[in-house]
Amino acid sequence: MLFSVIIPTCHRNDLLAKCLDHLASNVQTLAAENYEVIVTDDGSQTTAEEMIKLYYPWVKWISGAHKGPAANRNNGAKYAQGEWLVFTDDDCLPDPQWLETYAKNIISEMNYLVLEGRTYVDRPRKSLAETSPINESGGYLWSCNFAIQMKLFESIGGFDERFPYAAMEDVDLRLRLEKSGHKFIFIRDASVCHPWRNKGGWKKLKQHQESTLIYLSIHPDESLNINSTSYFMLALRGMFKATIPEVLKLNLRGINEAFLEHLSCLQMVVILRRF
Repeated sequence: MLFSVIIPTCHRNDLLAKCLDHLASNVQTLAAENYEVIVTDDGSQTTAEEMIKLYYPWVKWISGAHKGPAANRNNGAKYAQGEWLVFTDDDCLPDPQWLETYAKNIISEMNYLVLEGRTYVDRPRKSLAETSPINESGGYLWSCNFAIQMKLFESIGGFDERFPYAAMEDVDLRLRLEKSGHKFIFIRDASVCHPWRNKGGWKKLKQHQESTLIYLSIHPDESLNINSTSYFMLALRGMFKATIPEVLKLNLRGINEAFLEHLSCLQMVVILRRF
């Protein structure tokens, strides 16, 4: 088998169902015998097990590690049978040619053991409270859309499970790959749609702050790139190049979320001065 598609999920059956609909054998242009789909489920109050048994019997459901998204993805990889792992998220909608494009590039780009796909949105932004990991040019290796040879993933230890939230764990993986000499290539036609979602408020921002501090404790040399000065400049650039123009365009919709985001950046300026 060529691919094992790994999808971590937690209490989002409605979004997961839409994702799985886009991975069905009558939708994906890659032959069904060339891939499997594994849902690794961190749900506690409810899970997707029953839904998958009823409507998606071709999907392999497994109980998650319940230690956060990084551990959940690693958990899915443990059950994979494919030569390559392909990661996406439960709120993404893969294009029909997604897997076939990755398959073709494995042959044409044999020097690369990591492939990065495109992530786009389904419509113009309506509010400053909306966010999406848009990736139109590559260089990020975000966990919502990339493929990696199974042996390489295992050799570097997968995702670092010290990251408890959905933040910075993919940045850490990218850095470790780069430090070990593995380059990756951007495959634009290997696309998934990541619809706009709500930013998640102060709780999500605090999780990102905590994840950043974990990242810097693991990679202290990265303080050259991530420090109080960089966060201060990020706050300024975000304000004048994004928020102010978007505020006028979107008629103040989501202004509170934008304010919290800039406040979080300024708070990180203070935190990193003490770090």
